[in-house]
Amino acid sequence: MRTVDILRSRIRAEYREMPGLLLTPEQVQRLCGIERILCQLILNELVDAKFLCVKVDGRYARLTEGREPSHEPARSS
Repeated sequence: MRTVDILRSRIRAEYREMPGLLLTPEQVQRLCGIERILCQLILNELVDAKFLCVKVDGRYARLTEGREPSHEPARSS
């Protein structure tokens, strides 16, 4: 598994384990011990994947506390 994949999984796990977690990019950097550019890249990917959203104050939160969207293709009937 690539380092980026491991870090992405780690950030997802932190948000899953702590409902209501709101972190700035700087806080995510410190939590995961990663550089700013890599952190922002992963946060952007998680927003694009509809896992995280960015609040008006710049903090990142889980988009939903419910079931995560499936990454499997839809089946036709």
